[in-house]
Amino acid sequence: MSRRPIKSLGQNFLVDRNIIAKIIASAQIAPTDSILEIGPGRGALTGHLAQQASRLVLVEYDHVLASGLADLYRDKPQVKVVDADILAVDLAQLLGNVEAGWKVVANLPYNISSPVLFRLLENRSLFSRMVLMLQKEVGDRLVASHGGGDYGVTTVLLGLWFDMRREFIVHPASFHPCPRVDSVVVSFVPLPKPRVEVGSEETFRRVVKGAFAMRRKTLSNCLKAADLADPGDIAGILQACGIDGQRRGETLSLEEFASISRYLSCMAV
Repeated sequence: MSRRPIKSLGQNFLVDRNIIAKIIASAQIAPTDSILEIGPGRGALTGHLAQQASRLVLVEYDHVLASGLADLYRDKPQVKVVDADILAVDLAQLLGNVEAGWKVVANLPYNISSPVLFRLLENRSLFSRMVLMLQKEVGDRLVASHGGGDYGVTTVLLGLWFDMRREFIVHPASFHPCPRVDSVVVSFVPLPKPRVEVGSEETFRRVVKGAFAMRRKTLSNCLKAADLADPGDIAGILQACGIDGQRRGETLSLEEFASISRYLSCMAV
């Protein structure tokens, strides 16, 4: 399908056949699988997905591309094209329950990758596996270990619910037009339950986001600013959790974040 990329939509079309084959292999598609492809663009991955899966839903924001895909697959009843913004779609209503869970394959535009990740996190019960192409910087954050500069909010929040693995790097020459940075393909496997018990998930999210809100500030000051409890109680809460309040948020492990969250959740009861 011929179509000039639109810069404002963050379109960088995948053109490297070797990379396409590696993404398809990483998706581990079985003939009975139902697949959601986000942002199929000109359909570089779509033809392979349509051949291998029993059901394929395409969500494309670009109206021209969506129309072209609908024409291309009009005689393929197993392929459904949705002309819509993935951030506005009710995924549960669109996909419905599939016993084995949907698989997701996507070459995500850089400018919406984080919101899409959190949208998929919110709907994690729908999915059995996700294979996503992301800007390398975003992928590095997802798989980072605590203590490093790449470790952040997305690492912790998604790490609670997914096993994440960096599959391979994709260089700019694999796209048209060539982006200025490398990309990375990351696989996500949802866990049947959270990796650790956090008490209230809403409290956990607030703790994590608060801890990283001011990276140069101490954990104690960050949590005070996050209005999670009376500022005078924060030092005692951290002490009860065995955590030094002079540390920075990026030094805390998932379990340490969970410990703070559990303590605050109990206080709220």
